[in-house]
Amino acid sequence: MTETEVAVIGGGASGLMASIMSASTGADTIILEHMDRVGKKILATGNGKCNYTNEVQGLSCYRGEDPAFTVPVMKQFDQKKTVDFFRRIGIEPKIKNGYYYPASEQAASVLDVLRMEAAYTGVKEFVSCEIKAIRKQGNFFLIQTGRGDFRAKSIIFSTGLFASPKSGSDGSALPYIEHFGHHIIDIVPALVPLQGKQSFFKMLAGIRAETLIKLYINGAETTTERGELQLTDYGISGIPVFQISRFATKALKQKKQVYAIIDFMPDRSFDEITSLLKLRFLKRAHGKDAAQAMIGLCNKKLAEVLLKEAGIDLHIPAEKVSEKQFTRLTKLLKGLHVDITGSKDIAQAQVCAGGVDTHEIDAESMMSKLVSGLFFAGEVVDIDGTCGGYNLQWAWSSGYVAGIHAAEYARRGKKVHKKEMRK
Repeated sequence: MTETEVAVIGGGASGLMASIMSASTGADTIILEHMDRVGKKILATGNGKCNYTNEVQGLSCYRGEDPAFTVPVMKQFDQKKTVDFFRRIGIEPKIKNGYYYPASEQAASVLDVLRMEAAYTGVKEFVSCEIKAIRKQGNFFLIQTGRGDFRAKSIIFSTGLFASPKSGSDGSALPYIEHFGHHIIDIVPALVPLQGKQSFFKMLAGIRAETLIKLYINGAETTTERGELQLTDYGISGIPVFQISRFATKALKQKKQVYAIIDFMPDRSFDEITSLLKLRFLKRAHGKDAAQAMIGLCNKKLAEVLLKEAGIDLHIPAEKVSEKQFTRLTKLLKGLHVDITGSKDIAQAQVCAGGVDTHEIDAESMMSKLVSGLFFAGEVVDIDGTCGGYNLQWAWSSGYVAGIHAAEYARRGKKVHKKEMRK
């Protein structure tokens, strides 16, 4: 049996940070990772460029049943400390509109420096190490794995949920967490494309447009986002859709009615659009039909769909369009109704919403309120961030707090010798 002070279960972003911080205090620290190497999911973040944090921070950037849970965590390791930490271990930032990337624009750089820092601080990696059982016996945790048994004074679950199972996040640790008495908030895809009911999507696939999207749940407006919408053959995608998706998937799981209203001209009022349409159709038509009168106003395929939805024949002379038809067309440009029926598979989501109930975790230390010596970090907790580096910021911050406090718990009564970080 291998003895250690701190065992970190899961070697993703939060697990690597937790292990580095634990080992930097002098605690014997190991990572148990069931994949063949640590940090695989990091390599896919930011389209391979790794958007590792964002200078804009605040409670609105984080979601969960209790987003305020993040406040004590972020106070201990905030965005500035994150940037400083990564600079110390080798990452020079490249900043784009507040989004931080490594200057190399390679996610592999972030993983490489984390692994080097983990090795420098004395972290031992055990990969291809599948967990078989975990239980507490006295003041120790006994962990049975496919690579032998381990005994630790404290453990940190940093295992992720179900997003990106090919990189290791497959939910396999959840039964062990529940065994310790913890409750799991419903897990659903977040930062994921949404599926629409309407048949016109097959005609709109590939179109991108700057839009304002409002999400409605059981008829009540829930959230609003603006940005570049991507229309697909199954529904809607793009960053504004990712931002609203966790609310949609949660509501759908609860069997609620979900729909979106898409404004294709968010910078123009209803009256302004009506006047513009009349100008194009009546005064400037110059012999054009309805479809031709829309050319240059919006994407041609989108215009054809909107005309059909408004009950306007594509080939009717433009000047023949009626007042009622102008009103219907304007309503569609300002508010196309899309019934949301689902989302892409959870494996295609960037992250999951849901996870370990934060009411059962101490936010100052990330330690379980139910089991002493049991800690959590990262996505496995019921906190998820919006697009823009926030999920990685949560990983770094929660990993830092869990690592420091797990080591402190394991080394009670021992003098702490914090190993100096790389210059």
